[in-house]
Amino acid sequence: MPTDPRGVFDVVEMGTRVFLRRPDQEDCDEFLAMVEASRGLHAGWVRPPAHPQDYAAYLGRAGRRSGESFLVCRLPDGAIAGVFNLVEISPHLHTAFCSYYAHAGFVRQGLMGEGLQLLLHHAFEQMHLQALGASIQPGNAASIALVQRAGFRPEKAPPRYLRLAGHWRGHPTWSITAHRWRQLAEARESEAREP
Repeated sequence: MPTDPRGVFDVVEMGTRVFLRRPDQEDCDEFLAMVEASRGLHAGWVRPPAHPQDYAAYLGRAGRRSGESFLVCRLPDGAIAGVFNLVEISPHLHTAFCSYYAHAGFVRQGLMGEGLQLLLHHAFEQMHLQALGASIQPGNAASIALVQRAGFRPEKAPPRYLRLAGHWRGHPTWSITAHRWRQLAEARESEAREP
């Protein structure tokens, strides 16, 4: 079990290099430092909470029935490598949308990819969702590559339907179903067993 100076983390999903856990008030300083260090990476794509009052509001939203948030934390030290948010969780349709952002100091290490697989496992196996979507701006090649590697497929989206970083934009939506995710997971496991 990963630990930090505060004690043992409450792990939601455990991987080989990262784990997912829910954010809490004690994460405020590290979270805000991540946002500050990642301004250049996030500019134009996303506006994560950048001040203590924004972080408190973020925690409030994360605690609602229609949303959940998870920190992607590096093993073994628990450093925050990124964030995944599930929003618009529909208990009737069993769907949600995910958004995410990485700590600039941890990009291109595969940590968010592993974190996304943990998120999908949690969403489909623990929350019993049937589909996840992600709205991604066409120019955000790193985000598109992340969801493509996880098996998301592109969908069509209406123009100017999402306000992001202060601008109304049309974003293609990428989606994955629980069925497709399970098929891909079985194929990966089968490949890993082959000599």
